[in-house]
This record gives sequence, C-alpha cells and structure tokens, in this order.
Amino acid sequence: MNKTALITGASRGIGFEAAKKLIEAGWRVTGTARKSVFPDSLKNNLLFSGITVSLENPKELEKLRSTVEDCDVLINNAGIFEPVYVEKSDEEWDKNWETTLQVNLVAPAKLSKWAIHSWLKSNKQGIVINVSSRASYRGETAEYSSYASSKAGLTALTKTIARGFGKKNILAYTIAPGFVNTDMAAGSVDVYGKEYITAGLALNDIVQPYETGELIATLASGVFPHMTGQTFHINSGSYMI
Repeated sequence: MNKTALITGASRGIGFEAAKKLIEAGWRVTGTARKSVFPDSLKNNLLFSGITVSLENPKELEKLRSTVEDCDVLINNAGIFEPVYVEKSDEEWDKNWETTLQVNLVAPAKLSKWAIHSWLKSNKQGIVINVSSRASYRGETAEYSSYASSKAGLTALTKTIARGFGKKNILAYTIAPGFVNTDMAAGSVDVYGKEYITAGLALNDIVQPYETGELIATLASGVFPHMTGQTFHINSGSYMI
C-alpha cells in the first residue's frame, strides 16, 4: 500500500519539489494551493490530488480534515511573508498579524491536531514536518516581525509534538530554510537586491528548492526517528548551529 502525505502549498517552490520527490518514491500525495495552478507534472500524475483552499479562512480548513486524518505524513509548508511597518495604523498592524499567524501557525496547528488525534485513535505511526524559517532563530527585518514570530511558534509546535507524542510513535521535525530560490525570495531580491541577500552567506547563492524537497522526503521516510523534535537548518551558511 502506498504511503500518503498531505503537503500544504504544493503548487510551487519547496512544496512542489517535496511532492515530486515523494511521488517518485511511490507515495500518494495530496497538495494544497490557494490561488496558483498546480503544474501539469502533478495534475497529470495518478498519485497526486490537488485541493484549492485558503488557510487564511478557518472554515475552509474543513476541506482538509478527512485527508489529513488519513495521511501518514503531514507537511505544513504553506506560508505568507507580508510586511507591516510600525508607522502603519493599529488596524493595519492587527490585520497583518492576525492573517500571518492564522496561515503560518494556527492552520498548521489545527491540521497537526487532526492528524495526531487520528493517529492516536488508530495506533498508527505518523510524522509532522513543519517548514519554518531561519527567521525563527535569527529574527527578521522589523517589517516582517509577524512572519518571524509565527515561524518561531511553528518551531516550538514541532518540539512540543515531539516531546508530547514521541512515545506514541509520532515524530516531528522542523526545517528552517534561509532564502530559497522561490517566488517569495524573488520578492525580497526585488526589494533589497541580490548582493544584500547573499552578503552574509558562506556560499555564493541561495538554497535551491530541490534541496529542501529532498530533505523533506528523507525525513518523511522515517529513517531518523531519534532526531525527532530537531530543526534542520538549510540556509547557505547564513548562520551555523
């Protein structure tokens, strides 16, 4: 029987690469997208199913309940990276924080709850993989305070799942990418310039999505149970722990 995975934000970037790797290994993958269209390489593959859902809307999460309850691995990858400046009104500030926390932390936590509850009921092994960010360890520029805070919360969620459910055969891992060559990074390059983005790196370029996808697929295979709760830093040497 094929193992199954749910990947949020699977239409492009890290999520797309992770979906490809798992499908190549024979997994059945369900991926989500908010607005973007799934590439033909996924849509035309019998091992892939796509669901359009906005993680910003708590009610829309219900679309994913049955899928996440049946999966072997949950990969919380989708996220938003939107600035808000201290000069903005309180209303604009609050809206940014509420939306960012909902998409980047609350929705992954709810999906994790559903998955874990199902795994416990069926006495089944499960794995949660949370795609956080280097921002959860080194902070972010001030206008992205909501993003950094949400990702720090996601990292803490991973550790709590690992500590709370490890003896029930449920594992959890965090991946903390630095800048990855995705649409999100392209926006930062447009704002700050390539030299700024690569200035503090040990390498000459930023992370390629396929590297992160490969890492996710490896962790999903369950070959590192005793590394549960750990964070895997993939950031071109932006910082080293």
